[in-house]
Amino acid sequence: MPKYILTGAPGAGKTVLIRALEWQGHDVVNEAATDLIALDQAQGIAEPWTEQDFTARIARLQRQRLARAGGDTQFHDRSAICTLALARWLGHPVSVALAEAVEEARAQFEPLVFFPRLLGFITHTEARRISLEEARAFEAMHEAVYREQGFELFYLEPESIESRLQSLLGRIGSA
Repeated sequence: MPKYILTGAPGAGKTVLIRALEWQGHDVVNEAATDLIALDQAQGIAEPWTEQDFTARIARLQRQRLARAGGDTQFHDRSAICTLALARWLGHPVSVALAEAVEEARAQFEPLVFFPRLLGFITHTEARRISLEEARAFEAMHEAVYREQGFELFYLEPESIESRLQSLLGRIGSA
C-alpha cells in the first residue's frame, strides 16, 4: 500500500490539499505537530515548541498514527522527516525517538514526496506564528532535509486547489 507525504512550509496549503484528498475518498493521516500544539496550549503551555522534548513527542505521535493508518493509498500531512527539519530549525537535539521515526519513514514512505510551494502569504493561527520570510527559509530547510534523506520532491506550484490536486493525482497515475 503506497504511503505518500505532503510537506512544505507553514502556509503552503498542505492541510487544504489533505482535506480535498479526504473529501475525494482517499485515506489521509493528519499532521501531528499542530494537534500536539493545540493539546499543549489547552493545558496552558503557550509555546510548546520551546520545550526540549517537543520534537520527540511529535515523532512518537507520528509513529502511532503511521502504525494505525489503513487503506490502499495513504496521504500523510507531514512525516518524521519534517520533524527532523523542525528539530534543526529550532536547534533541538535529535532524540532517539525522532531518529527511529526518521528511519521508519525512510523505509515506509514512497520516495516521491509532494511539496506544495508557499502561496505568498501566511495566515496566522495559535500554532502558526511564523512570518513569510521565516516560512521561506523553513521551506528551503525542508527541501534540503528531504533530499538529504533520499527523497524525490514533486513541487505543487501555488495554483488553485483543483490544479494542485490534478498535478498530484496525475503524478501518482504516471508513477
